[in-house]
Amino acid sequence: MKVGRLTKPPVAKDDLLALIAQWHRAGMTLSSDAFNALALQTFEHQLRHNAPYQKFCASLGVTASALPSRWQDIPPVPVSAFKDATLTTFEPQSAELRFETSGTTSGRPGRHYMKTSALYRAALTAGFDRAMLQDHLRLRYLNVMPSWLDKPHSSLSYMMQTIAEQRGDGGDGWYVRGEELLVDAFISDLDAAISDGVVVCIAGTAFGLLNLVEALDRCGKRFALRSGSRIMETGGFKGRSKAIERGDFYALLSQRFGIPTHSIVAEYGMTELTSQYYDSLESRTQSERVKTGPPWLAWRIVDAAGNDVPPGARGMLIHFDLANRDSVLALATDDLAYALEDGFVLCGRVTEADARGCSLDAEELWSRAR
Repeated sequence: MKVGRLTKPPVAKDDLLALIAQWHRAGMTLSSDAFNALALQTFEHQLRHNAPYQKFCASLGVTASALPSRWQDIPPVPVSAFKDATLTTFEPQSAELRFETSGTTSGRPGRHYMKTSALYRAALTAGFDRAMLQDHLRLRYLNVMPSWLDKPHSSLSYMMQTIAEQRGDGGDGWYVRGEELLVDAFISDLDAAISDGVVVCIAGTAFGLLNLVEALDRCGKRFALRSGSRIMETGGFKGRSKAIERGDFYALLSQRFGIPTHSIVAEYGMTELTSQYYDSLESRTQSERVKTGPPWLAWRIVDAAGNDVPPGARGMLIHFDLANRDSVLALATDDLAYALEDGFVLCGRVTEADARGCSLDAEELWSRAR
């Protein structure tokens, strides 16, 4: 496939939607100069219209009269900032979408307000189609998570509801209600899909899928999914007491559902981002799963001083999402990763030992800026 290049950065929401559509259809890329120009334009708008972020940037010496010249120098806020402030460039009462984090680790949720649902829906559909549906099959989606109706502020539930509506065969199912895993309903629906010769996609968090596998073990239940079926795993274990090495986990899923491990794909996203990363197609048969994203989503991996680390060295992950145009485009995470030539590999989360670096510094700055 020939890949073209855009020579001008998009400016308005409709231009960003056009870029997403171009990449969705034909893999159109964004030149480094174009990304830089758009990122700086977006940052300047956020600096002027997002008051908490403006205070945060001022504490770093970044103001409207002292703007960076490179997207890499845009100050990232820690994702925890979404728990402490309303980070928007518009009145949040007019938001079409409000997503909330689970609040698992701190007890309080973070909130990401989106002025329009159009960018989120366009970005998630484009990313899912190119990563999960390259064969253009219409699948039956069996979702090991609460439905959007049961959990109306979950970005993952909204994502899979959108995918099931737009790309499903109409037989989607949801198998978490409150704290209950609906194992019997899942077994019944999956048996029916296999009997009918339907190709399925089982989607869920790593924690939810592991609970499901353990429940199926207790039932002595195994499946042989139709060729072309796949699993989308997301979220990791995020400090849960129950965890397993990813290679061992994928081997369990492969054995339980009768599909090859390369048909198991990890999605990497978060409530605070509009866009998502996925395992690259080439890395799905390898031990290292490499995450790649769309051209409007960039990243850095930094050391304790905030400097880029060399390829292969572990550091903390920072995201720059142009689709976060109405909140904050630059986010510092507590995820650890290392860079390869074509993407990055996740390797855990910041521990107390790791937290002496830029992540902790960002937390302190945010606290002073509020």
